[in-house]
Amino acid sequence: MGKIIAIANQKGGVGKTTTAINLASGLAYLSKKVLLVDFDPQGNATQGLGYEFKDNLTIYDVIMSELEAEGAIKSLKKPPLDILPASISLAGADLEMVEIEKGREQLLKNKLEKIKNRYDYIIIDCPPSLGLLNTNALTAADSVMIPVQCEYYALEGVTQLLQTIRLVQKLFNPKLRIEGVLLTMFDARTNLSVEVQQEVVKHFKEKTYRTYIPRNIKLSEAPSRGESIYDYAINSEGAKAYVSLTKEVLKHNQEVNHA
Repeated sequence: MGKIIAIANQKGGVGKTTTAINLASGLAYLSKKVLLVDFDPQGNATQGLGYEFKDNLTIYDVIMSELEAEGAIKSLKKPPLDILPASISLAGADLEMVEIEKGREQLLKNKLEKIKNRYDYIIIDCPPSLGLLNTNALTAADSVMIPVQCEYYALEGVTQLLQTIRLVQKLFNPKLRIEGVLLTMFDARTNLSVEVQQEVVKHFKEKTYRTYIPRNIKLSEAPSRGESIYDYAINSEGAKAYVSLTKEVLKHNQEVNHA
């Protein structure tokens, strides 16, 4: 049975999509069967892996119609994973869901449950907001990974997200857990990055990943080429960091499974 990890932070620009793409790709290159679900109307994860739309079937069609997930899943060769693409049509789903009286929070869960056992990991790239799309992602997920940018007010946005997580746990998904908190755009030369790191560790303790993602120009360039960091610049500091994160995630989940 696969594990579903939502990557969420309602603040934009914290490295959420970069993490979704490169964690999913890293797991795939380590021979795990992976599905990346682009659940952000901006469709950045879809574009960032160079997926070209041949037809118009996306995650929007899966959650808002009778279409099953298989009908919209596309298989990529580099990286060797499956993707459920997104487009701007997903932006309308939030408004359309409001009209649904019953079960609107479980639309994504209902579809992913049917294919969950085909994958080792399903990674969901969440939108930078706290609407019904995010609620759907957290309801479908087993755990949530929270990227935190090393900047002032970094923890302010996380506080709101934690409130949403607690609400989802209470109402829809009591088994939802925090997978881990990931420091992104870390610059060891600045006092600010070190201060944010200390603050996050103090707050989240062992839930904070030992790996942190550095500020790295190659990580910024890779999506514009439609490539994961491994395919674009395997020897970069960014690639090394995501290799380290991927191994940390695998090690943690092996320990949990054997506990």
